[in-house]
Amino acid sequence: MMNKFISNKKFIFSLLILIPLFLVVVFGKYIVPNDPLVMDTGNPLKNPSMQYPLGTDEYGRCIFSRLILGILPSVTVALLGTAIAFVSGTLLGIIAGYVSGKTGSIIMRFIDVILCFPPILLAMMIAGLWGAGLLNLIIVVGILYLPHFCRLAYSSALKTSKMEYVENDVSIGAGTARILLKAIIPNILSPLIIQISTTVSNAILLESGLSFLGLGVQPPKPSWGLMIGTAKDYISVNPMYLMWPALCLCLTILAINLLGDALRDILDPKLNETI
Repeated sequence: MMNKFISNKKFIFSLLILIPLFLVVVFGKYIVPNDPLVMDTGNPLKNPSMQYPLGTDEYGRCIFSRLILGILPSVTVALLGTAIAFVSGTLLGIIAGYVSGKTGSIIMRFIDVILCFPPILLAMMIAGLWGAGLLNLIIVVGILYLPHFCRLAYSSALKTSKMEYVENDVSIGAGTARILLKAIIPNILSPLIIQISTTVSNAILLESGLSFLGLGVQPPKPSWGLMIGTAKDYISVNPMYLMWPALCLCLTILAINLLGDALRDILDPKLNETI
């Protein structure tokens, strides 16, 4: 299995981007050259210099420092929100797929109701009602992407529950908990792991979009989406102010999507059979 990971070019390329980003998330506050919140009103929108490697924003704050720390809100919201969606969605999907009957129908109809709303519209509604902030963004992401894990777990559990090894466990009187933990969950993890990577990239994009609209991270805290939303007003004066956070956001999403493609190539048994 390890050879498959090492020989996959998309997996290696994604790691070359994601590992440095992970190090920035962990050690970012120790490597910033300037305080990202300190204003220098005498040097607004300055070009790169030794003191400010990427220049300054409209308040004279260091763009490079804000760029380094701006990834933290996106990653925090994406990972914690995805964790909520994964745990709750997988649990509901397995219950609906294995137990079936009225319970399964009620769960899936509830999921269908959530899917009726466009994601960004539902996110704006929830963020507008509950207010901005990291905690609310995490809950928004958890609610929005719960249906994706639920439907995937439901279809996988429905199929797996009809397999011979599951029927054998049922015939010998194995309890529901043992069947779920030992027979069903281990055999449906591969598609769920692939879905995690897709959800993380979508969640980062969603958080950036909400911050861009003023419904996410609030000033003066740095965030890539917030930086892009602010920099658009100064694109004629300092276009690189907009380009740096946009480029970082694009590379991050590209790397995570490539990681998801690589995991699909490696873990998806149906795809492996066709190769």
